[in-house]
Amino acid sequence: MSRRSENPTASDEERSILCPPGLSSAEPEFSPVQRRILLQAAHQAIVSGVRDEPYPEPPVHSSGVAASLWTALLAPRGVFTTLYLEGELRGCVGYAAAIHPLYRAVQETARAAAFEDSRFSPVLEEEASKLRISVSVLSPLFPIQAPQVEVGRHGLVVSDGMRRGLLLPQVPVEHGWDREAFLDQTCRKAGLPSGAWKRPSVNIEAFTAEVFGDDGVYGSIM
Repeated sequence: MSRRSENPTASDEERSILCPPGLSSAEPEFSPVQRRILLQAAHQAIVSGVRDEPYPEPPVHSSGVAASLWTALLAPRGVFTTLYLEGELRGCVGYAAAIHPLYRAVQETARAAAFEDSRFSPVLEEEASKLRISVSVLSPLFPIQAPQVEVGRHGLVVSDGMRRGLLLPQVPVEHGWDREAFLDQTCRKAGLPSGAWKRPSVNIEAFTAEVFGDDGVYGSIM
């Protein structure tokens, strides 16, 4: 990868950190400052990837207030990071399991979305400064029955043996799907036919997500 001579990451003041319309409005878990930190981490991870450099280390904070701010950012969480370029999807990678501290998970999923999403060619040097980013921080998975699924609140994971599909909670809102269409599309994401969620062998799990992004963009995974 080529190196860049400037940092294309937008300043904190230039970023909006609104949540997507149409999703259930629970009390936010992450403050505006924490959201800015995570979005900046995602941008910097991509820029350092273009430069073929290691991930930047988290900023050092010494005060008691800053320490409490960082507690949630260093706890393991599942996360998906979605990239947009000129309004079009440019990459989306994540994992539902809480296997890394959130700050590092955002770095890893942002860089993977930029360079490893098999649906797209790797992000180019000239594209890095134009990317808009959405972060979806996931709750732990929990089992759910089909009639309990709430569009706009739940994300879904449908699995049957080795087949597994995941859709974020904003996806059915964006596409105007009802509950059954959401279940059908998650099955298709898993490589299963529509209606497979009715089979006894199919496992349905749900999660909620706190979603925030640059300039009002909100990521989906399709």
